[in-house]
Amino acid sequence: MRNIKLVIEYDGKEFNGWQKQPNKLNIQGEIEQAIERITGEKVDLMASGRTDAGVHAMGQVANFKTNSNMPIEKFPIALNANLKKSIVIKSAEEVEERFHSRLNCKRKTYRYVINNSKYGTAIYRNLETHIPIKLDIQKMQQAIKYFEGEHDFKAFKASGTSSKSSVRTIYKAEVLDAGNERIYIELTGNGFLYNMVRIISGTLVDVGLGKIEPEEIENIILSKDRQHAGKTLPPQGLYLLTVEYE
Repeated sequence: MRNIKLVIEYDGKEFNGWQKQPNKLNIQGEIEQAIERITGEKVDLMASGRTDAGVHAMGQVANFKTNSNMPIEKFPIALNANLKKSIVIKSAEEVEERFHSRLNCKRKTYRYVINNSKYGTAIYRNLETHIPIKLDIQKMQQAIKYFEGEHDFKAFKASGTSSKSSVRTIYKAEVLDAGNERIYIELTGNGFLYNMVRIISGTLVDVGLGKIEPEEIENIILSKDRQHAGKTLPPQGLYLLTVEYE
């Protein structure tokens, strides 16, 4: 039995998220069907984590077990030939049997993309979030540093989160001027709560609009009260950039 690790890119616009659901288009199910077509086996494709409906990925990682003897370099070619154009297998690698894409994950990096131009864009509307009022990037850059380190992020999780603990560690947090009136919010951490990145991003937008001062972030974190944080920004601006393993 071989254990195959995939790195996957997808445009989440047309999908109801990563996770398999009956009668709903999902990324996991699409890839599992493609694997079955090329190997003849039904597999359980395990991802580093689920992404929600409309959320994108540049470097999602997943793994599955197979008895297929197909050469490893052929897997991406064969799978991509059997997938929608909105999903691309970027690489395949044979890994040790005990590797598990979720349990062995050490770090993830997410990016939230904001179009801060006056009128937005027709072409990229499903790949970013448009905020027409000019944001103060410098204040946002000051504010995001309060998220670095280990904190209880209870104020930044959606209701219905199943995680027992809301304590997470953010190793790196940046607000970047990406040019072309785009702003990137990037967070690298050991794990993220449901909607955490989108709520942090919404809170930083409030800072950029002058509704919240940067130094207030510390007290919002300490409050552990969702009502003190900003709104949840839409899914189409969110990307899972990378998943790292030791």
